Amino acid sequence: MKKTTLLTTIALSLAASPAFAHLNPAEHGSFAAGFSHPLSGLDHILAMVAVGLWAAMLGGRALFVVPAAFVGVMLLGFVAGLYGMPLPFVEPMILASVVVLGLLVALALRVPAAAGAIIVGFFAFFHGHAHGAEIGAAAFASYGAGFAISTALLHGAGILVGLGLGRLGARDKALVAMRIAGGATALAGIALAITG
Repeated sequence: MKKTTLLTTIALSLAASPAFAHLNPAEHGSFAAGFSHPLSGLDHILAMVAVGLWAAMLGGRALFVVPAAFVGVMLLGFVAGLYGMPLPFVEPMILASVVVLGLLVALALRVPAAAGAIIVGFFAFFHGHAHGAEIGAAAFASYGAGFAISTALLHGAGILVGLGLGRLGARDKALVAMRIAGGATALAGIALAITG
């Protein structure tokens, strides 16, 4: 019963969307606006948590390398967007990242940490570019720090869920639960693409 309740709570948490929009930097400060940005869109939340889940599945060096690659390349994309570098298909690639990252978890795809870093880094550039293009009146350094920390925390949440499931019971059952969460993420990404 406890495992079912926990899995249901996790699934609902991953599917929930926060009830706030992007914060105005003039009213809340650039750091708060940046910190809230990844938390204000279901696409961002799903992709970031999926990165953490996949890193937990890969284990070893990937626990650090995969999320760090995402955050690092996302910051490069942020600078590119900030300076107006044209990048086609930003929003479709963000939605594709939700589907692909969800599928990586659903399939429990095993790759070396470096390959995982390259895969997530590819999508991270698009996420970062969107942040840079949407900065508005925010100060770039504090805004960038805010969304980088928020993103890292979402990765950390995915890692904690993945590792926590592994400690709750048999490894096989934990893997099934993570794969189901990955499949649900991929389906949510498809739904977002259709309705968006």
